[in-house]
Amino acid sequence: MKNFEELFAELSQKAKDRPEGSGTVKELDAGIHTIGKKILEEAGEVWIAAEYESDEQVALEASQLIYHLQVMLIARGLTLDDLYRYL
Repeated sequence: MKNFEELFAELSQKAKDRPEGSGTVKELDAGIHTIGKKILEEAGEVWIAAEYESDEQVALEASQLIYHLQVMLIARGLTLDDLYRYL
C-alpha cells in the first residue's frame, strides 16, 4: 500500500525511466486527450459506485481516479506542490 505522495513519486519515476510494458508510460504517450477521457470515465465509475455499490468498490474506483489524475499532472509537468497550492 502506498500513499498519495508515494504514488506520485513512483509514477514520476516511471515517466522518467520509461520501463518497457508500463501502463503509465503507455498512457503518457497517448497524450492529454486520452488521459482526460480516462479521468472522465473513472469519475463516472466513482459516482456510480457511490450510488449503488459497496464502500470497498467506491474506494477502488476513487484510487483509480487518483492514479489517472496524477498521470495527467505528470503529463503536464506539474508537481504535487503545484496542486497543494490550491488545497
